[in-house]
Amino acid sequence: MRRPATLRLVANLVAFEAGWTACVLGGSLVGALVAGALLAAHLRWVARPGEWRWLVGFALLGLAVDGGLALVGGFTFTETPLVLGLLPAWLWLLWPLFATLLHHSLAWLWTRPRLAVLGGAVGGPLSYYAGAELAGVTLAPWLLPVQALVWAGLCLWLCRRLGERPAP
Repeated sequence: MRRPATLRLVANLVAFEAGWTACVLGGSLVGALVAGALLAAHLRWVARPGEWRWLVGFALLGLAVDGGLALVGGFTFTETPLVLGLLPAWLWLLWPLFATLLHHSLAWLWTRPRLAVLGGAVGGPLSYYAGAELAGVTLAPWLLPVQALVWAGLCLWLCRRLGERPAP
C-alpha cells in the first residue's frame, strides 16, 4: 500500500516541476494554460477538502510579495506585466503551483523547522535565480538576499501552521 502513496507524492512533485518549467520557459500564455490544467487536475484528483483555500491564499501572497518587490525595482521584466500591471502571469502562477506541494510532497518538511528554514533560504532564491536566467528577467543585486529572508520566514510560518498535522 505504500507504493501508491509514494507514486502520488512523486507525481505531485513532477507536476509542480512541469508547471514551473512551462511558466519559466513558455511565458505567460503557455504558463497559464499548463498551470491552469495542473491546478484543475490537482483540485480534482489530489487536493484535500478545503485545500483550494491554500492555492488562493498563495496566489494572493505571491501577488503581494513579488508584486511589492517588483514595485521597488527588484525585477526588470522583458515581458509586459499582466497581473495588476506588476507581474507577468507566469511568475504569479508559480505561487499557487508551489501551494500544491504543501500538503503532499512537502508535508514531511513542516515537522522539521530548521531544515524547512534552510530549504526556504536556499531553495527560494535559487528558484528565482534559475527562473530569471531562463526567462530573461533581470534581478536587482539585493533581491536574492531578500528572497532568502522571505522564503525562510515563509517556511518557518508553514512549520508552525502545518507542522502538527500528520503527513498524508
